[in-house]
Amino acid sequence: MKIIREEIEPNQGSSFNVLLTPGLYDTFLWHFHPEYEIVYVEGTSGTRHVGDHISVYEGSDLVFIGPNIPHLNFDYGVRTECEQVIIQMKEYFLGKEFLNIPEFSAIRSLFEKSHYGLSFSGATKQLVGEKLKKLPELDQFDRLLSLIQILRILANSEHMQVLNTKPAANKSFEREQQRMDLIYRYVEHRFDQSPDVNEVAREVNLTTAAFCRFFKKNSKMTFTDFVNQYRINQAKNYLLQDKTVSESCFAVGFESLSYFNKLFKSLVGENPSEFKKRHFRG
Repeated sequence: MKIIREEIEPNQGSSFNVLLTPGLYDTFLWHFHPEYEIVYVEGTSGTRHVGDHISVYEGSDLVFIGPNIPHLNFDYGVRTECEQVIIQMKEYFLGKEFLNIPEFSAIRSLFEKSHYGLSFSGATKQLVGEKLKKLPELDQFDRLLSLIQILRILANSEHMQVLNTKPAANKSFEREQQRMDLIYRYVEHRFDQSPDVNEVAREVNLTTAAFCRFFKKNSKMTFTDFVNQYRINQAKNYLLQDKTVSESCFAVGFESLSYFNKLFKSLVGENPSEFKKRHFRG
């Protein structure tokens, strides 16, 4: 699968684009575009793959991605309902000089940092998420004012994480991403059947040792850790569908309920029954 250059046009009557829940969970959309992008996804857990950075987000995610940074759609592989709001804007969507005015100095710095990919958590994620969800209800003028307020909140946030150590724009790692695509698909189809590192290594034409080095370099985790994280995320989906802890455990391929409970707590911070109880109580 080749990296795709996405073509984006602003909404009619607007200087930027608002996209709601595109629903691409079955599509491995490894893509880039020259526009800046804010992505907010809520109601699920999934993979955050921006440039060289790969991690898992829990429950919701808020990122700001600079121009031409390859990234994966945030709903890839998600099997439960989720809500997304995506804002896409050209560098000079308010004119070439708007970032140079003194009042926008913090926002100018935010745009510069976005070339590394940014993730936001805590109060920032909650506040900005609520504002983004309200954008579609506003007319074009109030949308623009709200977007500027959102950018100001992001620019002054204390809950910002830089995702890449170097600017990640427009890198030529197509072959690596073809392999990552195959690995994602392998795990997606075999996560409940004891995925074999030797088998997946053969799938991507690498020796097992070379595959382990490749995967650790690209994902910052071992293949076993990735599979376990994927399984736990799927188990959470089953629990949210009111399956029992035992049903969820065995449905995602674990053979030991005690190990499943231990791993779930280590990754999620609470055991499966607590997770399920908290959700249904809410």
